[in-house]
Amino acid sequence: MEAKISERGDFKNNDLHRNRFDRGGNGPYYTRPMASGLSDRVDCARLADDAVVLERQYPLSELPRLQDLLADARGSVNARFAFARLGDGRAGASVAVQADPQLICQRCLQGFAFKVAADSEIEFASSEADAPADSPREIYLMDDGSVSLRDLAEEELLLALPLVAVCSTAETCGRAPELEKKSRPFAALQDLLKKT
Repeated sequence: MEAKISERGDFKNNDLHRNRFDRGGNGPYYTRPMASGLSDRVDCARLADDAVVLERQYPLSELPRLQDLLADARGSVNARFAFARLGDGRAGASVAVQADPQLICQRCLQGFAFKVAADSEIEFASSEADAPADSPREIYLMDDGSVSLRDLAEEELLLALPLVAVCSTAETCGRAPELEKKSRPFAALQDLLKKT
């Protein structure tokens, strides 16, 4: 046994080479790349089977359908997704969102903060034909058994916003522009025509 050890090398650090792992140099990095982050697309059936609860935070600037309603795209929406199997065996989820978006007042066209805290019960279906007609929950269509959590959060936030955003009542809007008197640029011309 001793002969085999000495044939393979000396174990008194004579055969060891310097390892440059993460210490400079331009050599290759021999490891699998790290994941780029949490996946946005999720398998609804698997998450419902495991009764998974997920929490995500999305910048408002990354929600494309919301952009036309915002006075300022800063801020974020906090979303919570609690997946579960429903009584009929279908996959479902409870979706809750919280945000403070800066909306555009449709009366004075100025920005104002609107506090949103909303939740809904969702039932997933693979197609319109597969969706139950008598479900008390909102139906959300899956794409090959999965959904985008970002799209689901954006949908819930859009449903929670008012149809017409106004910062206050008409009497107290305060920042509403004053209506100017009607300008009649040709009023003097009318007087000239009367003289002729």
